[in-house]
Amino acid sequence: MDVLLHAKKFGVRSLLLQGLTFLSVLTSAFMIWKGLSLFTNSESPVVVVLSGSMEPAYHRGDILFLHNGYTPIEVGEVVVYKLDDKPIPIVHRVIKVHTENETEKQYLLTKGDANNADDRGLYNPGQLWIQRDEIIGRVKGFVPYAGMGTIWMNEYPQLKTGLLGALCILSLFSND
Repeated sequence: MDVLLHAKKFGVRSLLLQGLTFLSVLTSAFMIWKGLSLFTNSESPVVVVLSGSMEPAYHRGDILFLHNGYTPIEVGEVVVYKLDDKPIPIVHRVIKVHTENETEKQYLLTKGDANNADDRGLYNPGQLWIQRDEIIGRVKGFVPYAGMGTIWMNEYPQLKTGLLGALCILSLFSND
C-alpha cells in the first residue's frame, strides 16, 4: 500500500516521465552498441573473458575490445570465434594459418595459452580448422577484471534480479 501512496504522490505524469527516461537510456545504449558494431565490423565489439584458458595474457573477467578488419589474420593474434553449435564465443590465440592459393580463403587453428592441446576438440565434429567467417573479431585492447560483475551476475542469478529490481525502483521513484 505504501508504494501505491507514493505513486499517487508523484502523479501519473511524473511516472510516465521516469518511464520515458528509462526507455531513452535503454535505446541510447542499444544505438551505441550498434554503432560500435558497425565501426568495428564485429557483431560483438566488446566481450568478457569467461575462463582462464588465455592466462597469463588475459584473465577471467577481463573485458576485450574487438575489431574485425579485412586484412589476413596472422599467427599469434588473439581472436574471438563462435561455432554454430556453441552458444558462447571462445577467446584463443591463432597458432596455425592455412591460406588457399586460388581463393585466398583462410583456415585457422587456435589454442588457449594455458591449454596443452589445440582447439580441434572444441570445434564441431569433423572440423579441423576455423574459417574466417566464424571469427567475431581480433583483440585490440582490454581492461583487466572490469567484467567480473557480468560473471557474478551470470553465476548468481539472484544478484542480477536484485540489482535490476533496485534499479527499476530507483528510476521510478527518483525526484530528478
